[in-house]
Amino acid sequence: MRAQAVLCTLILLAGPLQAQDRPVAITGANVVDLEGGPAIVDAVVVMHDGRFTAVGPAVSTRVPDDAEVIDANGLWLVPGLMNMHVHLGLTLPGAAGAALANETEAELALRMAANARASLRAGVTTIRLPGDAGHVDLALMRAIDRGDATGPRIFSAGEMVQVTGGHGSAVDEVANDGPYEFREAVRRELRAGATWIKIAISGGIATPGGDIAASFMTREELQAVTDMAHRHGARVTAHSGSPQATRDAIAAGIDGIEHGYFLTRAEFELMRDNGVWYVPTIVVSQPATMPFFERIGSPEWYLDRVRAVGERHWAALRAAVEAGVDIALGTDQFPHEENDGTISTVREAEYYVAAGMSDLRALRTATVESARMLGVEHELGTIDVGKLADLIAVASDPSRDISALRDIRLVVKGGEVVR
Repeated sequence: MRAQAVLCTLILLAGPLQAQDRPVAITGANVVDLEGGPAIVDAVVVMHDGRFTAVGPAVSTRVPDDAEVIDANGLWLVPGLMNMHVHLGLTLPGAAGAALANETEAELALRMAANARASLRAGVTTIRLPGDAGHVDLALMRAIDRGDATGPRIFSAGEMVQVTGGHGSAVDEVANDGPYEFREAVRRELRAGATWIKIAISGGIATPGGDIAASFMTREELQAVTDMAHRHGARVTAHSGSPQATRDAIAAGIDGIEHGYFLTRAEFELMRDNGVWYVPTIVVSQPATMPFFERIGSPEWYLDRVRAVGERHWAALRAAVEAGVDIALGTDQFPHEENDGTISTVREAEYYVAAGMSDLRALRTATVESARMLGVEHELGTIDVGKLADLIAVASDPSRDISALRDIRLVVKGGEVVR
């Protein structure tokens, strides 16, 4: 089933690329080795038809005669950043969310397209959307693949498959109950074009009332979701802050866990042993993020829930790092969102280092590991010949100091200069 998932994903990934008449060569920069080896110093990186065609030292790597040359002398090149928990149509409780209460589907599409464009310009070239409204995300994904819109490569779960009364469901909303209804809901999202399925198996910060660590779905419901998704070659991830819900989901064959607010070392060891990915989104619960919530006019009940979660969420991240679970970077904020003097994607990676990761491992969560989680590590995640030509240039080596990502000088997606 995993092989089918990779195949489906690669077909989407290899959508139409805008043709390049001339190769593009970046010269003078240093290419970071994400395996921890020495960088390629004074490198030449050649891109053509959307892919890397040559990567090596200047002394042995030829610049094509007809190439457009970008002099990046002294800069450091890493793959385009990847963010695995993005809602381009995100609305949160508070004044900013209230202003969007009557947003039409057309307005939502325009807002999501603007957020996609800003995310790409910030250096985030690939994103995963674990649930957005009205399948606008899938339409935007196809528009970007066609070249009709500008944004990162999108991998989408379509709309979140919700349980009645669970996180993300309105009080008067009819959601899903029982395995048969969940199977139907999964089929609906797959038919719409989703390659992931997202479920919420515990309470959440943004849903007023209820225990964030509560477990909402039965084992039979969880099994119905994973069985149906895997049957069609899709993967399943779950919003979870609950140890019990996470254990049930692991037993049902879940592929990923988002947030993990109250998880312990025991759950992370189970995830590690069963190949379950973790996407922390730690940036949403830490004190340095509070100015973001103040900026969007978050109500006091929401801020109270953020504060209540913060310390346990931080302990969970530290436990995950120590347990050696597979971690991919995700923010649950717009990738380009201003956060503590940088963008949320970079601040998230900085938190990983503070929680015990090496700078190199944190950089890998936003590149190599995210590509592995998506099943596209042969196409994305490193600067290697044959892979899709996504990269950023920064002023210093982020594998030694992750905060180097705060100073992005160049963004390239598919061999085309974005910024």
